[in-house]
Amino acid sequence: MPQSLITKSLARRHILGALALSLSAVYSPISAFAADPVKLTFVLTNDIYQMSEQAGRGGMARLAAIVKGERAKSKNVIFTHAGDTISPSLMSGFDQGQHMIALFNTISPDVLVPGNHEFDFGRDVYLKRVSEANFQVLAANVRDGDGSILPRHKDSMIIERDGIKIGIVGASLENSPALSSTGPLKFAPTVATVTAATKELKAQGADITVAVVHADKETGQKLMASKAADIILSGHNHDLHIDFDGRTALTESGEDANYVVAVDVKVTIKGEGAARTVSWWPTYRVFDTADVTPDPEMLQKVKAYESELSKELDIAVAKIEAPLDSRSATVRGGEAAIGNLIADAVRVQNNAEIGLVNGGGIRANKEYKVGDTLTRRDILAELPFGNKSTVTKVTGKAVRAAIENGLSQVEQKAGRFPQVSGLKIVADLNAPVGSRVKSIEMDGKPLDEARVYSVATNDFMVRGGDGYTTLADPNATGDTGDKLVANDVMAYAKKIGTITSKIEGRISTK
Repeated sequence: MPQSLITKSLARRHILGALALSLSAVYSPISAFAADPVKLTFVLTNDIYQMSEQAGRGGMARLAAIVKGERAKSKNVIFTHAGDTISPSLMSGFDQGQHMIALFNTISPDVLVPGNHEFDFGRDVYLKRVSEANFQVLAANVRDGDGSILPRHKDSMIIERDGIKIGIVGASLENSPALSSTGPLKFAPTVATVTAATKELKAQGADITVAVVHADKETGQKLMASKAADIILSGHNHDLHIDFDGRTALTESGEDANYVVAVDVKVTIKGEGAARTVSWWPTYRVFDTADVTPDPEMLQKVKAYESELSKELDIAVAKIEAPLDSRSATVRGGEAAIGNLIADAVRVQNNAEIGLVNGGGIRANKEYKVGDTLTRRDILAELPFGNKSTVTKVTGKAVRAAIENGLSQVEQKAGRFPQVSGLKIVADLNAPVGSRVKSIEMDGKPLDEARVYSVATNDFMVRGGDGYTTLADPNATGDTGDKLVANDVMAYAKKIGTITSKIEGRISTK
């Protein structure tokens, strides 16, 4: 594994092991293990959207090969998915993630925890997908609108391997309502939920506790500091991350199965009753899937889905005469040519004065060269969420507040970064959040905060998604209809014939 992928905390683990630091009476270093410890292996995947490999790495066939290989070596393998797989992807725009559930049914995770993207198509579609799964979904911090546990869900469970009782709790991203279409679903704080659940699991006799969570970095670190769970298997951040402080281990496996982490845990139990003690210690294996031969059975299934897609999507829409860049850091960090194209499309196609889209809704993460052809596939890959075009009417004050929100988390490359049409914005990103916008002009004139403007955007943002609550003003009017943003972009691109969008100072920052 490249040195750059090894976290400082992993190095710290080796130092701790070398020094044989004294731990608690229950958790002791590997030197104190008895002769015949039981080895458990936790295989983790998370944030896997693409069913096919990209540039010879990742994809479901390589992931399947790893899982099948590990299971062939040991019956003590626990395969976990820490969330985000139903959406977004190109095909999910057609089948709302059904293909991903079918593919994962082939290798049956022991546990899946829903990520925020599991709810992109709403509560009912999410529950439909769960009903099709042959694996267990854990979500201790998620409840239906009436407070009940969702159908076919559990908060936690205990599984046994060679006499070791493993208590597993799952928790989804607590901020999912702001990032997805969760509807009436309620999300409780992750750390408090996991703390209560692991306490109960230990009371039920669990020897070791595992939290499978979809959580941001801050929540993950708080969970680790809480010492509630012994092992934390996480998703959401798209990081390859290994951390161990001598008491709690935290792991994340990047995204799209480019890398897959296996955590081998040696567990020894001594004594009985009140004298019973548990000792464990983790070691890590990181699979670079570029070195993994794809599983033939899974590869055949993936190719069948890709063949279906090609019939509908490999149709030219326009020629590209200026480079486009939809990489995440580009569309979430500043004005982007492809963001201008999409914002122009929704504004023009809906006869609005302003176009406003969130950078996080642009997802293909690729570059287009001059001379390339833009296809239906490209547009749907860029806009996979199925968001609908919406025209809302709000004051200039509300528009300014919306832009402030869009610039409020640019340091974290948050998906709320605004891509705009019809506006010229000057901002100071060094200023405090809430006062970063220095000026906004439309048609060469300052935005009138008292005037009502028509804003073309998407239904996710009008519902207040990504913090755009001022677009959800109760006095606003809008009709989402059934027209997809992607369809607006296709129609606009076909009409203009050639794509010449470029960065032109719509958003100037310092």
